[in-house]
Amino acid sequence: MTENTRQRALGAIVTNALFRWETAVTLAVTAILFLFFKDPFPWWQDWFWLVGGLIAEGALVLSALTDPEAAQEAVSREFESQYDLRQIRNPVSRQRLERALEYRRNMMTLVGRHSGAMRVQLQTTVQDVNEWIAHMYDLALHVDAFESNELVERDRRAVPQQLEKAKLRLSRENDPSVRTDLENQVQQLEQQLTNLEATVNSIKRAEIQLESTLSSLGTIYAQMSLLGTKDVDSSRAQRLRLEIQDEVTSLQDTIEAMNEVQAQRLRLG
Repeated sequence: MTENTRQRALGAIVTNALFRWETAVTLAVTAILFLFFKDPFPWWQDWFWLVGGLIAEGALVLSALTDPEAAQEAVSREFESQYDLRQIRNPVSRQRLERALEYRRNMMTLVGRHSGAMRVQLQTTVQDVNEWIAHMYDLALHVDAFESNELVERDRRAVPQQLEKAKLRLSRENDPSVRTDLENQVQQLEQQLTNLEATVNSIKRAEIQLESTLSSLGTIYAQMSLLGTKDVDSSRAQRLRLEIQDEVTSLQDTIEAMNEVQAQRLRLG
């Protein structure tokens, strides 16, 4: 969880506290006392009511800040607000991300059931999962970008035909200079076709990666639910974190491979 996300979550907790019904009641009671109960005691000053109202509201905000469930809920909302699933057009990718976020929410529920070192361990695990989900979202955007690219789809249909025509012309051409031009054209079309196939394969890999990552996330959640207090510093807990880190590395590798294929296609273009 980034520091910026934590700060936004803190702001959300304070905002929620200020707009709770208890705040409205505090303000109403303070206003009534200030306006209609001027001198309940000989030594009383009107502004005492205002100070009392501020103290009461401060206590409400403080209770919200120290409420672990409220803090957890605010942090979860801030994290999920970074990923607008409406931007994911592919329905399968969007469904997988929805399920990934559901797993994360359940993990946060597990965190809330523990305290001390176990809670810290599980929070650290969820932070690793945050990076995991961020990469899943990135992969889903890559899939969308490919599926919405009409030029790539057009080239996939046209380039094989152009390549066959160029080879046919080359086989019938006798003029050396023309043959040289045709050979260059064949080479370029072959390279373009290779790049297009690599693009298609990278998208297939991304789709498979999203599916396998979601399955792995479910496995991680099941393992987290089985962890007990005695497992906090055990090799079992360490293996869990290593599994998550390995999955994050795999996701990064897939994204880098897709970016490289895209860069090659742009250079060819």
